[in-house]
Amino acid sequence: MIRQIITFHGGVHPPEHKAESSHYLIRTAPLPARLILSLQQSIGSAAKPVVKVGDEVAKGQLIAAADGMISAALHAPTSGRIEAIELQPVAHPSGLSDNCIVLIPDGQDQWQERPLFDWRNAEPNAVRTYLRDMGVVGLGGAVFPSHLKLSSKTQLDTLIINGAECEPYITCDDRLMRERATEIIAGILMVQSLLHAKQVLIGIEDNKPEATAALRDAIKASRSQAVAGIEVVQVPTLYPSGGAKQLIKLLCNIEVPSGVRSTDLGVQCFNVATIHSIYCALAHAEPVIRRVVTITGNVARPGNYEALIGTPLQDLLKEAGDKGSSGYIYGGPMMGFELPSLAVGLSKAGNCVIAKTPADFPEPPREMPCIRCSKCAEACPAELQPMDLFWFAKSKNFGKAQERNLFDCIECGACAYVCPSNIRLVDYYRFAKSEIWAAEKTKHAADLARERFEFREFRAEREKQEKAERLAAKASQKLAQAVASDDPEDAIRAAKIKAAITKSAAVNESPVSDAGVAIADADQAAQLAAEKKAKIAAAMARAAAKKAEAEAAVPVSRNEEPPMAPSQTLPASCMDKTDRTKEILDKRREERARVAAMSAEERSEWEAAKQAEIAEAKAAAALRKAESIAPVVVAPPTLDEEKAAKIRASMAKRDAEKARLAAMSPEEKAALAAERQARIDAAMAAKAAKVAKDEGLE
Repeated sequence: MIRQIITFHGGVHPPEHKAESSHYLIRTAPLPARLILSLQQSIGSAAKPVVKVGDEVAKGQLIAAADGMISAALHAPTSGRIEAIELQPVAHPSGLSDNCIVLIPDGQDQWQERPLFDWRNAEPNAVRTYLRDMGVVGLGGAVFPSHLKLSSKTQLDTLIINGAECEPYITCDDRLMRERATEIIAGILMVQSLLHAKQVLIGIEDNKPEATAALRDAIKASRSQAVAGIEVVQVPTLYPSGGAKQLIKLLCNIEVPSGVRSTDLGVQCFNVATIHSIYCALAHAEPVIRRVVTITGNVARPGNYEALIGTPLQDLLKEAGDKGSSGYIYGGPMMGFELPSLAVGLSKAGNCVIAKTPADFPEPPREMPCIRCSKCAEACPAELQPMDLFWFAKSKNFGKAQERNLFDCIECGACAYVCPSNIRLVDYYRFAKSEIWAAEKTKHAADLARERFEFREFRAEREKQEKAERLAAKASQKLAQAVASDDPEDAIRAAKIKAAITKSAAVNESPVSDAGVAIADADQAAQLAAEKKAKIAAAMARAAAKKAEAEAAVPVSRNEEPPMAPSQTLPASCMDKTDRTKEILDKRREERARVAAMSAEERSEWEAAKQAEIAEAKAAAALRKAESIAPVVVAPPTLDEEKAAKIRASMAKRDAEKARLAAMSPEEKAALAAERQARIDAAMAAKAAKVAKDEGLE
């Protein structure tokens, strides 16, 4: 039965340029002198290093663990030594550096022990965790962690294998399907078993007949009965038929709405290279340490190279025979980006490197204003309005851009390809997405900080309440014991506890415990308060008396100088000053003793009088200061009559000159200015001649 193909909206037909690299077998890239392994190998969180600088590692050994579920681990592509964990240039449009592990191979290529994982009898969560720890991500370019796509809670109706490889220049999946079709079919059966999919559809563009034939032959040669549900379907060559939603539309005639996952509609999609890496992980315990990458364009030996993750791209281009290109594109010409440097290491997302020439990739023309021709909307495979998204992104109106389903854009570049104004539309969409993600990250951090603060406040309040309850329980227990005792001291202690309970209840404005209410007595509490006040007053009087006695017994205070020896006799003026100081200190001691012996009422009156004296002294000082400041009268300067007459004549002459200039016509003013300039030039020439004459230059 011939399956009916229902094409998707939009799409373009750019030149393919696939023949340059698709005719050659996959070559194995040589072992480089160093590997630069970026810790950001997926769209989720970066992996966390588990090795240190100087460690010796074996091939396939874990060197960075996944940080959470939306992350993927990183492994040593070969045996060697960890040289550094530092910032290095990475393959990113920004050209910024990121954390990388630098590995120096030892040339032994020694594997670590690789025990096989019994995935058939393992729990589904264990299989997903295993694939995450083996670093399996989408190798079609999106690098989405593959273990998350195996978590379908319902039985899957259709498993789609993406072999379309629609972008120009890229042929790595084509060669992989031709040369390793048997392994791909085995991986498909594994994923079908894990997802319990009823049928499997392999979509391949009709410009790859060899790959289609290879997979069909592998299905026929397979001994498994499950291959009966696998079908290879050729789809039209139309970019971007390799998009997940577009391929689902082509093969199943199902449109995935915005905000809906394809698994909710019974469909899941995997790239053929991802399927091959899943097979290697489950069948051979081999983590993702290598991938097939297309090297094409301005090179002597274009083709597909199987290279270790982290291989410097300059080594790969040297192996392919770079002819000295004008630039390099990482990925395809539609969705890729210009490489800032060739010193970056190959990442799991790197499916192609194109060496540019001015003939194939001329300088982009200057951007022109949008003319609202709607060609971008006609080409958009996601059925968006790219011109509106462009305006909202450019004006930073990100809310409106989200309302227009910005995140449904797959950044295929079809809109920019057909734009007559040469607007780099995808760059604007990427900018808007990054700004929205950054804002959401900031908001999430602020929400988390607020939650932590609120929890800390709640915890402090809870601890305070628990402490109060413990103290109340302890006081009630002591009170009960004191009430039950016949000892008079216990009776006094019980009264004190009752007073404390009553006071605490009044301060906290909360009901006292039942035991406290039953025993507390207001009269006893008042009596205890009076007794306590009297005891405090008596203690203060005793302390003041003791202090006075101590000061009287000590001949020299801490503020006084010790008596001098006869040889240290001071002048009369200094002696007088010392005597005055002693007299002042004696008066202060007497005053302090007198104040300490006062009652509370006397002390209050004394303080009021003291404050009045201070205020009066301040007022007197202010008055003296005001009287001492006298206004300074500056007498005007006096001039003799002759000098004053000269000044008046000069001012009159200046006013007359101003009036004469104001009455001149524009022609007269121009003539006067020319005359002045001529005089200035003559004076400058005369000065220059004089200087030259003085220096002997004439």
